[in-house]
Amino acid sequence: MPNSLAAQLERDGVVLLPDLISAETLADMQAAFKARLKHLRWNDSDGYEKTEPHRHMVQDVLTLAQGFVDLALHPLVKQTLRDYIGESFELVEAKGWRSLPTRRDFHGWHGDAWYDQKVVNFIPREVKLAVYLTDVTSGAFNYIRGSHGQQAPRPVRNHEVDLSDPSAVVEMTGRAGTAFLFDTSGIHRQSVPILENRHAVFYNYHDPSVPLQKEDVDYYRYHPLILNAAFLGDLDAEDRRILGFGNKTNYLPAFERQAKDGGLRGIASLALNSKLHTQDFQDRIVARLKSMLGRTRAQRHVEPAREVVKTS
Repeated sequence: MPNSLAAQLERDGVVLLPDLISAETLADMQAAFKARLKHLRWNDSDGYEKTEPHRHMVQDVLTLAQGFVDLALHPLVKQTLRDYIGESFELVEAKGWRSLPTRRDFHGWHGDAWYDQKVVNFIPREVKLAVYLTDVTSGAFNYIRGSHGQQAPRPVRNHEVDLSDPSAVVEMTGRAGTAFLFDTSGIHRQSVPILENRHAVFYNYHDPSVPLQKEDVDYYRYHPLILNAAFLGDLDAEDRRILGFGNKTNYLPAFERQAKDGGLRGIASLALNSKLHTQDFQDRIVARLKSMLGRTRAQRHVEPAREVVKTS
């Protein structure tokens, strides 16, 4: 049976998917995602990461709720990717963002650079599955229809984008649960202005044997997926392959990311150590006072008993 979604992806580079998520599953995904957005990731507290002013990043969404795993492995998604990329595709990244309200064009037109363009002399196919966790009426995903596979992915300046034909721009507004696939080599962006918080998750699929660009190797961006065993009970052989079970192609042993904010981290560590030492001192004082109070109470109970013995 011909796959009309794959055919549209082939033609346009982007395709809207039918409803894939039930209301109950979506609510679970929204709640789990929102919980990670309460505060910055810190010490033993999970949260979001922040590497730019206008977005909060939530890593490893496959650990958050069953729905995130089920969507990544939805039969319709798998069939479309199989037809478009080939049998060797894997899910190599799954993360999301909260985009904050702004009028700044901070995430302009671009194609996603990911492979080593010095080694690979063609444009390998990479597809992202996007899903909105909030209603999106502004700051929507934009895509230039048919721009995929035309040039090696790179940032694209606004004056390079010919918008003389408005119909060439696909604007993905939609309610929470809206999902779509797009070829990342095509020219796309998050539009502005963003008038309300936008929660969106992006799954990244490509052939992991394609050599990665140095920037992503140094950052260890496409590390093996971090999964939650509680959500993996019904996997078949293909699902395990798609999730990269046993594939160490891009695994880096004993990897240590070079932090750009080492000074701030040092200050934060000193502040935390100071707090812990202060708390430890307070706990010891409280314990000593309780011990003294306990001995005093014990003596009060013992002394009257001795007096009774003497009078008898």
